[in-house]
Amino acid sequence: MSLSLETPALLLDEARMQQNIARMQQRLSALGVAFRPHVKTSKCLEVARRQLAAGAQGITVSTLKEAEQFFEAGINDILYAAAIVPNKLDHALRLLRAGLRLTLLVESVAMAEHVARHGAQNRVCYDVLIEVDTDGHRSGIAPADPLLLDVAANLRGGARFKGVMTHAGSSYDLRTPEALAAMAEQERSRCVDAAERLRAAGHACEVVSVGSTPTALSAVHLEGVTEVRAGVYVFFDLVMAGVGVCRVGDIALSVLCTVSGHRPDQGWIITDAGWMAMSRDRGTQKQARDYGYGMVCDADGNAIAELAFDQANQEHGVLQWTGAEIDLAARYPVGSSLRIVPNHACATGAQHPFYYVLPQDGGAPRKWQRFSGW
Repeated sequence: MSLSLETPALLLDEARMQQNIARMQQRLSALGVAFRPHVKTSKCLEVARRQLAAGAQGITVSTLKEAEQFFEAGINDILYAAAIVPNKLDHALRLLRAGLRLTLLVESVAMAEHVARHGAQNRVCYDVLIEVDTDGHRSGIAPADPLLLDVAANLRGGARFKGVMTHAGSSYDLRTPEALAAMAEQERSRCVDAAERLRAAGHACEVVSVGSTPTALSAVHLEGVTEVRAGVYVFFDLVMAGVGVCRVGDIALSVLCTVSGHRPDQGWIITDAGWMAMSRDRGTQKQARDYGYGMVCDADGNAIAELAFDQANQEHGVLQWTGAEIDLAARYPVGSSLRIVPNHACATGAQHPFYYVLPQDGGAPRKWQRFSGW
């Protein structure tokens, strides 16, 4: 492939992306649940539009800036799936008054009280989910913790308790289909248990929201769940391939870079894609295969097994030749192109302002804007 692009450049394979979107949507439709994709991976309107066109119902965001950007583009059903804090409520209020159907998330009595008070003071009513911890991975309230009922009881007046939400992030550490299916069931059953406890205490629990890419692709059934969220599936990455929920050939994202020099004495090829282009995410370190800062490929995306990407500086990638002795400068001359498949699509994407989309029809790359920040 010959691409006349200034590097490093973030490439998006449109055909692979569409296949990934279709795979997830078809699976969740067959399981009988709504799908609310997490757009933090792409932060790109064109990608979200394709997810919605495939059948998604609303979107999930991780920042209020994402909510604002996608709302301005016409998407009007958004879950902000990070626990809200006081200094963000005025921003949420502006979005609500502009007409956005925004759902917030809390995990403490203090924040439930704060949201309810802020809503009452400003004569609005916030829709709110409570985060449930189903795997000890990060934040949330255990399903059997009495605190769960206390939080719901304080969502009144300027706030409305809408349901529960969980994320089994520990699924990223699993490696076998059996373990993934067990975690998907744990995520489902514990979140449903939390909803049933709340209903038994007199709280309407309209939404039971679960999801991660590994559990969404591994669940046997989703009884009691109303919606699923997943994000990185849209592009996939090396971590997901290591988990076992995709093949390397399904990964839609890569970084195009250029050879800038050589160190024959060290067996090094130097490129212009360091950790600023790839991110510092080394998520494959705990997996069966550690790809360093990413998997090295030729310009057409074919893996080069003899090149390891274990060292990086801010703007320099240091690729180590591990094969039989060759003339590296002759095989990979200065100015030649390579591609790096990322460990973590979200982290690598965050380093770039736009995607160069490789069209399904093989035409010239198109540029899709992405955004960052909060």
